[in-house]
Amino acid sequence: MGSQEEVKAAEDRFFQALLRGDRVSLIGVLAPDFLLIDVMTGSEVPGSVLIDLIGSGQLRFETVDRIDARVRLYRGAAVVTGQTRMQGRYGEQQFAVHSRYTHVYVPLDGGWRLVSAQGTQISASAA
Repeated sequence: MGSQEEVKAAEDRFFQALLRGDRVSLIGVLAPDFLLIDVMTGSEVPGSVLIDLIGSGQLRFETVDRIDARVRLYRGAAVVTGQTRMQGRYGEQQFAVHSRYTHVYVPLDGGWRLVSAQGTQISASAA
């Protein structure tokens, strides 16, 4: 197991689950101990919290434009780095962010599962 195409497919499932607000698909791509470092606040967000926010509609993604992505495979892990432009709502507050991200995947339960994600905002002057 371990082709770049399989990892890219897992990335597609993750981003599509965010866009559709699809709790079940999100559960299918996240590892049980998934941890997100939030792009807006830098806070740690456990997978269960992200799943609840998406599933309840409290966190909604209206657009996620993936600008680029690079997959690097290692024995037992894959690291994906890329850029996105995202727009959406958290509660009643609208957000828009251009960021670079790092996603770490591991083979688990017969597929690639996302174990860690971190985003860093790209300032307008650096874009």
